[in-house]
Amino acid sequence: MDLHAQTQAVLLLTAYLSKPAKGEPGPLTPMEWGRFARWLKERGIAPEMLLRNDPARLLAGWTDRTVTLQRVQALLNRAGALGLAVEKWQRAGLWILIRADADYPNRLKKHLQADSPPVLFGCGNRRLLDRGGIAVVGSRHAGPEDLAFTTRLGAEAALQGLSVISGGARGVDETAMLGALAREGTAVGVLADSLLRAAISARFRPSLLNGNLALISPFNPEAGFEVGNAMARNKYIYCLADAAIVIAADREQGGTWSGAVENLKHGWTPLWVKPHPDPVSGNAELIRQGGRELPAESGDLTALCVREATLAVDHLSPVVAKPAPPAPKSPRTSTPAADAMLDNLDFYQLFLRRLRTLTAKMPATDQELLTGLDIGKPQLRDWLKRAMEEGQVTKLGKPVRYQWRSARPAQNSFFANDVEG
Repeated sequence: MDLHAQTQAVLLLTAYLSKPAKGEPGPLTPMEWGRFARWLKERGIAPEMLLRNDPARLLAGWTDRTVTLQRVQALLNRAGALGLAVEKWQRAGLWILIRADADYPNRLKKHLQADSPPVLFGCGNRRLLDRGGIAVVGSRHAGPEDLAFTTRLGAEAALQGLSVISGGARGVDETAMLGALAREGTAVGVLADSLLRAAISARFRPSLLNGNLALISPFNPEAGFEVGNAMARNKYIYCLADAAIVIAADREQGGTWSGAVENLKHGWTPLWVKPHPDPVSGNAELIRQGGRELPAESGDLTALCVREATLAVDHLSPVVAKPAPPAPKSPRTSTPAADAMLDNLDFYQLFLRRLRTLTAKMPATDQELLTGLDIGKPQLRDWLKRAMEEGQVTKLGKPVRYQWRSARPAQNSFFANDVEG
């Protein structure tokens, strides 16, 4: 078992390694681990020290109603089970991240803080986890029309250089991810169950191998489906995304509904909802509760990521109110929607958008990119390397040139107003 001692300690304390026997204590929940880890940090006790020393001595003074010393000791005594489980997971190509790891997504820690999952199991390109993108969620029982819409949406996200983030379940989630991957885009699946099985499945394996896909789960990679886990993972989908789109939701029931309502409550990311002709549908109710109606015609998906912007289509506002008199326009005080959109993106994402524009039709050399992007050579080299690792860019030879991988004419575009750069 080739794991850092700190990772071993966190796994023992927070992860299910197998189905517990009757009467055995369960691992610490994210909230329980948050309390316990904070107490350890304040006293300069690294988690791995619990493996080398007497936990009773190190934890003298620790009192908690649910995280008892007896429970901690019982969890730490599972070293044998941990070794067997980790060996099996690693043979299948899985990796393990804890909150202290550099590759652990900062977006989860930023939004959820102590409630972020202490452990993430995963496979594929872990650099996609903090890249952001568009979350696409919906019912497992969505109809053919909604699924066709979802496929086009996933493809359009790929063409615009945005990752699709979803839950990987059959129906809308899987369809959105496969729609993006089919157009050589990228996707992140946050699974509630069966990560180990998904990692070796024929539908995902090629994209995992070429770096276009990451699958993660905060739960045991061999866990079966449980409603509680499916509900709990919803927040991770929203927190990893720059915006979310609800395709189909059952009213006041089901995982799609509860996740969307939870996101509206906490404001993790802008929530857009596909209009539904039935006024008593879950989609219509989500719009009444504050979700924004997804525009029928919009060229730029990145515009959906803007939290606060003046939108051109009046009906996009979640609250219908009498408009206030327009404020006098001033070059110093007005903030166009485009500027707000740029403020919401990091510099690497802006680089990708510009790179796609420059190389969509013809590959470009290093010097041409330096001139067109107006950045330094070291920064260009680093970002090109990252873009190639993420599967965004192809490097051509004789002479060395770079081209956006999805640069080809769009067919059956989801949007009426295609904005090829």
